[in-house]
Amino acid sequence: QPSSLDEQETAQLEEQLQGWGEVILAGDQVLRWKKPWFPGALMAATTLVFMMIYYLDPSVLTGLSCTVMLLCLSDYLVPTLAPRIFGSNKWSSEQQQRFHEICGNLVKTQRRILGWWKRLFSLKEEKPKMYFASVISSLVTVAWMGQQVHNLFLTYLIVSFLLLLPGLNQHGVISKYAGMAKREINKLLKQKEKKNE
Repeated sequence: QPSSLDEQETAQLEEQLQGWGEVILAGDQVLRWKKPWFPGALMAATTLVFMMIYYLDPSVLTGLSCTVMLLCLSDYLVPTLAPRIFGSNKWSSEQQQRFHEICGNLVKTQRRILGWWKRLFSLKEEKPKMYFASVISSLVTVAWMGQQVHNLFLTYLIVSFLLLLPGLNQHGVISKYAGMAKREINKLLKQKEKKNE
């Protein structure tokens, strides 16, 4: 059951994102693949953006400046233009409920990230050797991957996966393959137990 604090934070977030409501709801439909052509369009748009970045090859400073500039322009223009593009400001009860759910999920995600961060620091205090071993090994793995794969291509793969994740989850693809992997692991463990007997 959601706590009163969760509800309060969700209500605050709803108020802050009200100007972005139509865009968030439209984006939610795309990310959850409400139409069969949405995943293809999503991947095409992502590929086009990354191809433009690859072609233009901006410096880190230029890329950062352009990204922040686009965010500032979006923050100014979206709340003004969205009602005109998407039509009436009046939402159906279904749309209002979905917007509330999205904001609630964002609050929960934020809580989870903070929880993981706190756990990491508590691990540092309680088991410093395990903390440093896990952090160093993780960073070494990431550094090795960065050396093996082109940075932009690696970023493209990560972004593509994150954008497809809500749709994969919504359509049960992740739970299906996770279940298959779990069954295979259980089979291997049982075979190992039989051999040991």
